[in-house]
Amino acid sequence: MTKWVVALVFATALAMVLPAHAAENLKLNQHLDYKSDSQDGPLITGDHLEDGPVAGKPTYAIIYQEGCFNSKRQAQRTVDLYEKYKGTVQFVVVDLDRHDSRAQKELVKKFYKGTIPHVVVLDRDGQPAYNAPGEVDEGEISKVLDRTLAQ
Repeated sequence: MTKWVVALVFATALAMVLPAHAAENLKLNQHLDYKSDSQDGPLITGDHLEDGPVAGKPTYAIIYQEGCFNSKRQAQRTVDLYEKYKGTVQFVVVDLDRHDSRAQKELVKKFYKGTIPHVVVLDRDGQPAYNAPGEVDEGEISKVLDRTLAQ
């Protein structure tokens, strides 16, 4: 099988098991304490937070825990990126302190290696264009997202 056929089969399989949309209306929790690892509740709120990536669209995913100040800073960047890319890039928010969906569990199983925050950018075929733990600068991720959108 050619690489294109394999990607098409993968995208079709994902479409059958994943939801029809990703997270929407993302907002930053206004009560976050950026100076400590305090438990301030969900870092990001919004609609469809339980959903995972949708096949055929570029995806930005953040995996975090609520009591991590590094995750809090990355959550701020995530919401800023959401405002910049909403409608063109889908966003997936995985809060490891909350119950997550089957699609999110698959995302965590495939990409998460135990360090938070963790950011993953998937291209339209569900292949990683970026996959790394730790905080990542908004400009760096914007370059990855722009390159992914241009494909």
